[in-house]
Amino acid sequence: MTNSNEAPPSSPAGLLPATVGVLGGGRMGAGIAHAFLLSGSKVIVVERDDDSARGAQERVAASVAASFDRGALSGDRGEILQRFATSVDYVDFALCDLVVEAVPEDEELKTAALNAVAAYLSPHAYLATNTSSLSVSRLAESLPRPESFLGLHFFNPVPASTLIEVVVGKTSSEETVAAARRWVSGLGKTAVVVQDAPGFASSRLGVAIALEAMRMVEEGVAAPEDIDNAMVLGYKHPMGPLRTTDVVGLDVRLGIAEYLYSVLGDRFAPPQILLDMVAAGELGRKTGRGFYDWS
Repeated sequence: MTNSNEAPPSSPAGLLPATVGVLGGGRMGAGIAHAFLLSGSKVIVVERDDDSARGAQERVAASVAASFDRGALSGDRGEILQRFATSVDYVDFALCDLVVEAVPEDEELKTAALNAVAAYLSPHAYLATNTSSLSVSRLAESLPRPESFLGLHFFNPVPASTLIEVVVGKTSSEETVAAARRWVSGLGKTAVVVQDAPGFASSRLGVAIALEAMRMVEEGVAAPEDIDNAMVLGYKHPMGPLRTTDVVGLDVRLGIAEYLYSVLGDRFAPPQILLDMVAAGELGRKTGRGFYDWS
């Protein structure tokens, strides 16, 4: 456990927290755990129940195995997994120097989760949210140490992504932002630092392009494959906006669009095709069908 009378230890490289907690072991949480684990930190994922914790354990173990299979990682697989654990008890966050919240994109849920985590953190620990669009400043309002809180917006899939958006809230201290820059560097990724604003930079731009692409499908301008190819081949995007939407999840895109619509106006109004597809359960890769067939 971190000694409350001294600054928390860092990784051997001097950039990463020695022990990182992740709240939520779904696709994003498992990816965040994987990133810190492979970079040298001890990692603990806390889930809501035993079944969810077992699922998180399996996802992270499979992700580590895939890194070895791709040749992206060498060394002792057992040693890496020995630094990973799952739990259903928030008290285990007392061991952590940084905790990243990765629960679903719902403001009430995130607020409650962050406050529950904060109750167990040591005085020197940092807390971050992986929100892709919600106000970091608003999430910080009820926290006991808002100066030690900011946004760390990881991108899906986390292992392959080279970007992390560092979102600075109104109360985030310069020390916390500097620490976040070090963590991102320690993960071998690039930090984009943005001030807290609706959708930040990445979600605001990404959703705007994706919604217009959906309207083009809806209006019969072009097929999803052709729209995506236009952005991949013409603008050098690694993946088109509609395929990206399928990977992220149409329900996730809809939630972000609805939030941005509520604060930024009509240009983020969800198109009917998105509403209809989500209502039909066509959520993208995770359900086998979205703008593409993933079955």
